[in-house]
Amino acid sequence: MNLKNHVKNITKQDLVQEAAKSSGHPQLEIKEVAEQFMRLVGEYLAQEKTIEIRGFGTFYTKERKPRPARNPRTGEICPLGRRKVALFRYSADMKTQIREVPELTEVLSEVRNSESVASAESVEMADSNLLAG
Repeated sequence: MNLKNHVKNITKQDLVQEAAKSSGHPQLEIKEVAEQFMRLVGEYLAQEKTIEIRGFGTFYTKERKPRPARNPRTGEICPLGRRKVALFRYSADMKTQIREVPELTEVLSEVRNSESVASAESVEMADSNLLAG
């Protein structure tokens, strides 16, 4: 069972709709604020500034060292130069909140149960094959 089949990705539009519904503000205003926020985060990261949002997390950049990489299509080794990457580290509060998501807990429980059922069925098949043989 694939976890991706159970958990839908949330889009910017989904966030805008939910924020508009819960705040009572028009979607257009929420969308403008969200786009301004994302633009500012991008600008500050480009300036190598760290953005800390207490209770949520920290956006920051890190410089990656040059290293050899492989072209997956041709298998050819090509150099990957020094580069900056944007990263996000979530806060302890967010970590706790993520771990306590009931829907995710339910999905993971279903996955574990289906894996244990499949495992039990394969053991039963192996036992029956041994008895038959």
